[in-house]
Amino acid sequence: MARQPPPPWVHAAFLLWLLSLSGAIEIPMDLSQPPTITKQSVKDHIVDPRDNILIECEAKGNPAPSFHWTRNSRFFNIAKDPRVSMRRRSGTLVIDFRSGGRPEEYEGEYQCFARNKFGTALSNRIRLQVSKSPLWPKENLDPVVVQEGAPLTLQCNPPPGLPSPVIFWMSSSMEPITQDKRVSQGHNGDLYFSNVMLQDMQTDYSCNARFHFTHTIQQKNPFTLKVLTNNPYNDSSLRNHPDMYSARGVAERTPSFMYPQGTASSQMVLRGMDLLLECIASGVPTPDIAWYKKGGDLPSHKAKFENFNKALRITNVSEEDSGEYFCLASNKMGSIRHTISVRVKAAPYWLDEPKNLILAPGEDGRLVCRANGNPKPTVQWMVNGEPLQSAPPNPNREVAGDTIIFRDTQISSRAVYQCNTSNEHGYLLANAFVSVLDVPPRMLSPRNQLIRVILYNRTRLDCPFFGSPIPTLRWFKNGQGSNLDGGNYHVYENGSLEIKMIRKEDQGIYTCVATNILGKAENQVRLEVKDPTRIFRMPEDQVVKRGTTVQLECRVKHDPSLKLTVSWLKDDEPLHVGNRMKKEDDSLTIFGVAERDQGSYTCVASTELDQDLAKAQLTVLGRPDRPRDLELTDLAERSVRLTWIPGDDNNSPITDYVVQFEEDQFQPGVWHDHSKFPGSVNSAVLQLSPYVNYQFRVIAVNEVGSSHPSLPSERYRTSGAPPESNPADVKGEGTRKNNMEITWTPMNATSAFGPNLRYIVKWRRRETRDTWNNVTVWGSRYVVGQTPVYVPYEIRVQAENDFGKGPEPDTVIGYSGEDYPRAAPTDVKIRVLNSTAISLQWNRVYSDTVQGQLREYRAYYWRESSLLKNLWVSQKRQQASFPGDRPRGVVGRLFPYSNYKLEMVVVNGRGDGPRSETKEFTTPEGVPSAPRRFRVRQPNLETINLEWDHPEHPNGILVGYTLKYVAFNGTKVGKQIAESFSPNQTKFTVQRADPVSRYRFTLSARTQVGNGEAVTEESPAPPNEATPTAAYTNNQADIATQGWFIGLMCAIALLVLILLIVCFIKRSRGGKYPVREKKDVPLGPEDPKEDDGSFDYSDEDNKPLQGSQTSLDGTIKQQESDDSLVDYGEGGEGQFNEDGSFIGQYTVKKDKEETEGNESSEATSPVNAIYSLA
Repeated sequence: MARQPPPPWVHAAFLLWLLSLSGAIEIPMDLSQPPTITKQSVKDHIVDPRDNILIECEAKGNPAPSFHWTRNSRFFNIAKDPRVSMRRRSGTLVIDFRSGGRPEEYEGEYQCFARNKFGTALSNRIRLQVSKSPLWPKENLDPVVVQEGAPLTLQCNPPPGLPSPVIFWMSSSMEPITQDKRVSQGHNGDLYFSNVMLQDMQTDYSCNARFHFTHTIQQKNPFTLKVLTNNPYNDSSLRNHPDMYSARGVAERTPSFMYPQGTASSQMVLRGMDLLLECIASGVPTPDIAWYKKGGDLPSHKAKFENFNKALRITNVSEEDSGEYFCLASNKMGSIRHTISVRVKAAPYWLDEPKNLILAPGEDGRLVCRANGNPKPTVQWMVNGEPLQSAPPNPNREVAGDTIIFRDTQISSRAVYQCNTSNEHGYLLANAFVSVLDVPPRMLSPRNQLIRVILYNRTRLDCPFFGSPIPTLRWFKNGQGSNLDGGNYHVYENGSLEIKMIRKEDQGIYTCVATNILGKAENQVRLEVKDPTRIFRMPEDQVVKRGTTVQLECRVKHDPSLKLTVSWLKDDEPLHVGNRMKKEDDSLTIFGVAERDQGSYTCVASTELDQDLAKAQLTVLGRPDRPRDLELTDLAERSVRLTWIPGDDNNSPITDYVVQFEEDQFQPGVWHDHSKFPGSVNSAVLQLSPYVNYQFRVIAVNEVGSSHPSLPSERYRTSGAPPESNPADVKGEGTRKNNMEITWTPMNATSAFGPNLRYIVKWRRRETRDTWNNVTVWGSRYVVGQTPVYVPYEIRVQAENDFGKGPEPDTVIGYSGEDYPRAAPTDVKIRVLNSTAISLQWNRVYSDTVQGQLREYRAYYWRESSLLKNLWVSQKRQQASFPGDRPRGVVGRLFPYSNYKLEMVVVNGRGDGPRSETKEFTTPEGVPSAPRRFRVRQPNLETINLEWDHPEHPNGILVGYTLKYVAFNGTKVGKQIAESFSPNQTKFTVQRADPVSRYRFTLSARTQVGNGEAVTEESPAPPNEATPTAAYTNNQADIATQGWFIGLMCAIALLVLILLIVCFIKRSRGGKYPVREKKDVPLGPEDPKEDDGSFDYSDEDNKPLQGSQTSLDGTIKQQESDDSLVDYGEGGEGQFNEDGSFIGQYTVKKDKEETEGNESSEATSPVNAIYSLA
């Protein structure tokens, strides 16, 4: 993380700004003035012959200047040549060849003259040349014969082009010639071989010239090399041999210089140009080149090495770069050196270039023309293009060498002066006019400009003006009388006011006033000061693994009146925000970071006035790049040295190198690991096997992962030899009863040691010691037929190739095929150990009846039935194995209280023998399994209900259940209580001692043998009594806020109120309450009815109305209520007739039995009370 300094262009722009402040004052174009050249072609003007020729010359002046040209110092009459024209309002020449003509006819030196009535200005002398790309001369080149190890120079000698062509060497098939410190191209275009090797014959060599203007490439006839050698075999494996030359029989030589010749030379270079020094040496081995300067160091900031250190380039040469340089060529045979004396000359360069001179009548002035060079340049003055000596005399003018002095200047002194300074290396030409004017001050910029600047910055307020005599300029702030100059302010010659460091109090209105003897003029500039843009939280340097997500922060504070833009750079170039990136106002997020995301990230926060930068480095840890340039050296019969160049570790150090090999005989294309080396080495000796055509590759490993494999090395085949080992894992086993299959693991390519690998297989009967049978096999198996059943054989397998046999093999014992056993175990005896296990004993079979290798005795048994009635059992056969030759064993995991059958067999590699006589046995009672589905329920706080099902496996006759339970509360545990139940009981209710404690229950079934497996459960935790009330209250509050509920409640309350009022009135009057049935059904004689169809409120009916309320024990009790209407109902729903009279019950009356049977503990709510009256 770092705040970035301003980029270099900011400093360059500031320097240019300072130079502009001291520049000459320009005359406004509406005033009379002599000509000034504004644009012209370069001094050495090379043109393309296929295009029209354009020679530029433009000038300004008032009145507008006219133009004419000279060619080779003689007047060039444009009107006489139809191909030549001059652009309108310009002096630019156009030479048109569309109608024919040769451009070469117009070559020469041209000079432009721009003239008006106040003087004449001159352009540089422009040398016009036409580009040339001549063809290569036809030539037949004989093959170049050279001894291997000798030096060689192939000369290019390109045709002289203009400008000089670019030279490069290729083969005739357009393949580039590979260059290195042994073979390289010199600056003159020749191709130098420090020493020639046999492989240099593999291609031809053609020099190519590329011409700039025509964009054409011309190819010289190719050179063909014929290399004479003492070793005609071009073994590629020797190229990188550390002692390659001696391995090829090339004599070693001390270095000698091929270019430049001898021990010393000299070179001249012009100031400001590039100095190129070159040393190319021959020798065996190829020499190394080093550069030095006598009496000092090389200028490190300007010097760089090129062409494999054979060239030294020093840019922008100055006088201090002159001196003696020497190159040192060295190899192990010795060293030589060549000294180059460098002289720096200089074409003229300006020390003080003449500038336009603007004077008022009667004023004095001077023109100065100072230049330097080596040799010292001469100065020549001209006026209006003519030598000053031939101009009319002027008493007001005096020439003093490089200076012209004017005194008491008058209008007649107006002219354009030329200063020409030259030496043998070039010339400089400058125009400067003398203008005599009487002009009052005037302002040249728009009035009342607004300038916005950043706090604490340096700024400039411009006030361009003109007047003659040149006015004096003063600055004022906010109309105050004091002149602004000195301290924090500085006024330049051109009128600009510099404020060195802006403060808040510098904001305001600035007035510039220009005054001379003819009057004054003024202008105003309004200055606003803005807060700087600052990044207060900068992005931080980060190191991340590939594939992760990274976020770079960039939080900015800026002036709110300015528009802020935040952008990002990567490696100082604009960042393209792709799909994996997310740019926000204050951060940049990169998802799935890849290696290409590594680099420097710069946050650029900018407004229209300023910017701030902060840079952070993102380092991505990735898998290493693949190793490259694999080389095989130190070639031996059983070893080779492999060398490689490590790839980039991608910021995670390489920990290991894995060397793999591939051979093209047994498994072509399949790579095998050969060896592993530490990450600190890049060269290793590999042990090799005979007769393998090896090819190697290397994989680099770091903490992130493995690199891609390197490109394969060249192949290297080792010489053959007899095998040094025999195949492993030799076996002899029968696949049928009358054969034996001999198998082995085939040998791989690294153990074959020679071509045509085969195996000599030998076998014989072990007991008889007969002669060996043998056969040669190319595969990895052989089957011996017609063998007796299961007899031992001695077996040998020996490797053999075309170079001979391997060592004597070891003898391995194998067996022919097995047959099924002929006998079964006899006298099988069974003894019951317990309810789930029995003990077996039997007589072993004779070994000759096994007919193979005895693997085990095996018991097959199955459950025939259970002693419990109506209990279904599975009769699936099961087995118990007794490995080896043994006479007894134990069978377990039987079911108690069951009838079983059992058979015995003997087993060999072929299978089971005959079965023994079937035996029967019965297992006694056992303990039962755990009761199933043990449930614990708690209907209230007083009782706990227990239920369970019978055991899945009774394992005998159940005699009952045992229940043990204990109360506990936290860490406190009560006394354990035990209960016994009959076998048919599967329920039990426990009365709780208190409503807080919990209970732990353990239940088991039992037979006469004892208790079986127990199951344990606990009663549920006591409920939180506050929870239901709170839940109900919340639910009620939620309903009560609904609009439909409020409306319904209001309607019901209104209806009840009306009914109560009617009843109260009827009772107080003692009258009848008319009721009509929905249907015309006659009333029974028992109904208390008046003649008019009304019920009579008699004294016996005038009883208190009954209500209902929930009691603590959950039963419904009737209570008195003066306004209850319960007793008027007889079951059925209340209805209204068509005339609106109420003809039904006022409420629903519950039957007594139903009411008493309701055990709900739910409290009656006001809502339920209202529904009971509805």
